[in-house]
Amino acid sequence: MAPAEPGAIAFPFEGPAVVIGASGGIGAALVTALRAAGLPVAAFARSFAGAARLDLSDEASIAAAAASLPAPPTLVIVATGLLDQPEKNMAQLDPARLARAFAVNAIGPALVAKHFLPRCPRDRPTVFAALSARVGSIGDNRLGGWHGYRASKAALNQLIRTLGIEQARRNPRAVVAALHPGTVDTGLSRPFQANVPADRLFTPDQSAAHLLAVIARLTPADSGRLFAWDGAEITP
Repeated sequence: MAPAEPGAIAFPFEGPAVVIGASGGIGAALVTALRAAGLPVAAFARSFAGAARLDLSDEASIAAAAASLPAPPTLVIVATGLLDQPEKNMAQLDPARLARAFAVNAIGPALVAKHFLPRCPRDRPTVFAALSARVGSIGDNRLGGWHGYRASKAALNQLIRTLGIEQARRNPRAVVAALHPGTVDTGLSRPFQANVPADRLFTPDQSAAHLLAVIARLTPADSGRLFAWDGAEITP
């Protein structure tokens, strides 16, 4: 897929759209951009005045959120992630932090897919996208460290691959994809921005524009794959 450019977005579907993680910087920007593009949006977050409740660690809340949708969603974006005290070496591995990373970065999005993908229509184009990370690429790992974040995002990438295969059997026009937003100026990345070039540190609004431009250009042939903010494919 050729690099995508932000700007006017022409989606191949009319909505409604779902954004999970709407209280975060990227999630909130996605909600704003989708509504500006004319799509009705159902916004979900663990705790946020402008969104309905959905806690990735509580499957019952995920199921309830999916059941609350007034119409089948054609676009579902999981804009969540956890990067908490990344390990510099194996001596810093902690089972509780590892479990939390997997719960938020892999298991939570998988449960969202479990409950939201069956609600998606089977007779038109749909997209299910989850925010991943380049550091989740096993082949791209040259530096080590960040064990829990890398491993949980790698797990997410594999889940996306598997979900894409399964969803294609339900709807050949469906896309399931993982998206790497780059480094975005949010609370998650703020402690790690020191060496990021100015032209590669994006505002949430810029990130939302990039991601939606990529989503708008996805085709069923892209399902199960991982794409960066500029549309370039990343090897898992």
